Amino acid sequence: MNYNDVGVIILAAGKGTRMKSDMAKVLHKVGAKSMVVHVIECALKIVTDSVYVVVGHQAKKVKDEVNRYFEVNFAVQEQLLGTGDAVKAAMPGLKSGIKDVLVLCGDVPLIQEDTLRRLLDGHRKNLAKVTVLATLISDPTGYGRIVLDQDNHMLCIREEADATENEKKINMVNAGIYCFDKYFLISAINEIQPDNCQAEYYLTDLIEIAKKKNEKIGVVFMEDSRQVMGVNTLEELEKVEYLIQQRGK
Repeated sequence: MNYNDVGVIILAAGKGTRMKSDMAKVLHKVGAKSMVVHVIECALKIVTDSVYVVVGHQAKKVKDEVNRYFEVNFAVQEQLLGTGDAVKAAMPGLKSGIKDVLVLCGDVPLIQEDTLRRLLDGHRKNLAKVTVLATLISDPTGYGRIVLDQDNHMLCIREEADATENEKKINMVNAGIYCFDKYFLISAINEIQPDNCQAEYYLTDLIEIAKKKNEKIGVVFMEDSRQVMGVNTLEELEKVEYLIQQRGK
């Protein structure tokens, strides 16, 4: 399938407070390269020039690191007000020919090209307005839970901080990677409200917004949850480093 009309937004603005380091989270290295570099490399296997990296914390350092390897577009998130706000910062730069927007995290360096192609293909085949990449993990602590109705249709993604005790038991989780119809994204992004425990604009709220508008929501399930292992602590960084070394063998 041709992806010339796909734009990729990579979220790379966060601080990464739990990394116990002054360095921007996405600059931590695994497999001798910064995490964000791994993610951009993967994105560029799918699209050639429509990659938009959202920077914020230590924006200049992140830009300098990325520019050593690639020519991409940058957007600046002025205040770190959550994932919804980060995506919104990149929207004005999207080229007019883009139909679908793939959103990736700069701290998920193990993601593979074939997984992203499956997500895009599933999104287009279903004619969905938003498609979420989901996976099962034995300990879902810290992840947004995929809440389904009795017919297995997606109701919402509930962030850990806002989840009920029952929702916390769900082990199907949001991988933090999405595909959006661009026009849906443009119309819905301003409807996100920061009325949650973190007072942030959650990108995940777009699922409930799509539901209210009776838009089609897709879920693409992936078996290999290691690919979407995010890095928030030094312990997780070590785990990802080990997995990258294993993959190289």
